[in-house]
Amino acid sequence: MNYDVVALGEYLIDFTPYGRSEAGQPLFERNPGGAPVNVVAALAKLGKKTGFIGKVGNDPFGEYLREALLSVGVSDKGLVATNEAHTTMAFVQLDSEGDRSFHFARTPGADQLLRADEVNLTMLTDTRIFHFGSISMTSEPAYTATTNTVQVAKELGALITYDPNWRPSLWRDEEHALEVIHVGLSLADVVKVSEEELFFLTDEQDLEKAARHLVKQYGLTLLLVTAGSAGSFYQMRDWWGKVVSYSVQTVDTTGAGDAFLGAIQYRVLETEKSLQDWEEEELREALRFANAAGALATTRKGAIPSLGTLEEIHTLVKDGNRPK
Repeated sequence: MNYDVVALGEYLIDFTPYGRSEAGQPLFERNPGGAPVNVVAALAKLGKKTGFIGKVGNDPFGEYLREALLSVGVSDKGLVATNEAHTTMAFVQLDSEGDRSFHFARTPGADQLLRADEVNLTMLTDTRIFHFGSISMTSEPAYTATTNTVQVAKELGALITYDPNWRPSLWRDEEHALEVIHVGLSLADVVKVSEEELFFLTDEQDLEKAARHLVKQYGLTLLLVTAGSAGSFYQMRDWWGKVVSYSVQTVDTTGAGDAFLGAIQYRVLETEKSLQDWEEEELREALRFANAAGALATTRKGAIPSLGTLEEIHTLVKDGNRPK
């Protein structure tokens, strides 16, 4: 089977706040989570062939995550289960703006135990894009499994996309996080970061200078900087610009950045030209589409359940209105 996009990384349970019980205790809703999975799920929802490589526990949560993957049309041929550790869990807290903070149950979690010899490399043979993040690089053996797989995908000609997705609580310390995230940057063609991540990685408070620095340092084809409701910025060759987002009623920002990145990948796949040959207006058009996908994902709870369809995204781009 040929894939449009294959992703490798963490796959876990997101427990998201869901009101209170009759006794007044907080309730949590179980949702499938993990940034790399959200990206391929977004693409599957847009009609692309996608696959995922990762590890879950041989437990009810792991079984649920495999079913969730298949139910959104993502291939599970790279998903392995282990008895060595439980499926990883993240407890999400939302503030009044719908912004998140995380507490992880991962000491270790199954996702960290993916070994290089367990990776289904046949999935990379014809994939057009390979996507990964830094969370699968926080410790061994998943670190080596990740970096080896990226190298193989590169050699086979895939476009490499990367989301540093910095979660401070998952790292030994900031120094270790920086060191490892920079390894990921050195392997990537396209990188998506938030404003906070860009400042963290460059120690530069001027957005444009920070973006230019990162692109130059790693020879990136394209850097995308997400800025929530303010929209997104891009740095490609000598182009630096901003594309504004859409006004929506935000409920939960979980997965918005992943929906954005999946939408960008969708446009890359739809355009026959290599990314290096794009005109600036084509890039801006792709970002309008991606901003709409990201905005739409904030209007519903959970990551995968909130992802928009092609029709919904096009409607938001066309109308600029809040989706019904």
